[in-house]
Amino acid sequence: MYKVVRKRVLNPTVIEMEIESPLVAKKAQPGQFIILRVDENGERIPLTVAGTNKTDGTVKIIFQVVGSTTEKLKHKEEGDYIQDFVGPLGVATHTDGLKKVCIVGGGVGCAIAMPIAEKLHNLGAEVTSIIGFRNKDLLILEDEFKAYSDKLIIMTDDGSYGRHGNVTVPLKEMLEAGEKFDMIITIGPVIMMKFVVETARPFETPITVSMNPVMIDGTGMCGGCRLTLTQDGKRVTKFACVDGPDFNGYEIDFDEAMSRGRMYSEHERHAYENTCNLFKGV
Repeated sequence: MYKVVRKRVLNPTVIEMEIESPLVAKKAQPGQFIILRVDENGERIPLTVAGTNKTDGTVKIIFQVVGSTTEKLKHKEEGDYIQDFVGPLGVATHTDGLKKVCIVGGGVGCAIAMPIAEKLHNLGAEVTSIIGFRNKDLLILEDEFKAYSDKLIIMTDDGSYGRHGNVTVPLKEMLEAGEKFDMIITIGPVIMMKFVVETARPFETPITVSMNPVMIDGTGMCGGCRLTLTQDGKRVTKFACVDGPDFNGYEIDFDEAMSRGRMYSEHERHAYENTCNLFKGV
């Protein structure tokens, strides 16, 4: 059992928790993830490590309440326990040798991008961060990005905060103005990452995307998180849990990834509604 040490509501649908797990905290690096179960009958879900405190032995996770398991997790309070917390899993984000990086985050994907920005900042890299949200009320981690970015651009779809528009607008402006980056790292909804990649493609700037498809065991055995990449002219299958979650953005078949991501949407909706009904009146 793993104790919820701290809990913080970041916006109406996004929650930050610190979980007591000394062994995971000791080894986890930005870009890696854990798999948890809320209770012994719960499903396994992957959540990216949003930070660690090796002294306290805690791991920070940030999640959006979108399904039955995250709804259950939302109701855990400080001092409560969750059943399983396994990790770190996946390959840490490559940061060695990067001197100038643009990080592009969207929505709750910013929770994954923030610790990467922190690590790059601590390594002495010049970090430009572009983070986007639907509106001001959904903004998260602004102070953290300010602390770890040499330049921070905030975008909102409705113009209620920062600049009006999506994250590709300032990225395209900078690239067209001749800005050179060693790497663009983009994390967020798959459709957003697809368009960030297409924005960068004419400039041939190296770009890394963080993929988070459906996962079950996290060890490559089930194949649920498979992705199709094109490498050296050939289509190959990779698994996000063991080969990723980071991949070369130019190689990903985003349309297939989005199609697979929608396969269980109806089942997930029913499961979420049933779970919400359990907590009514609680």
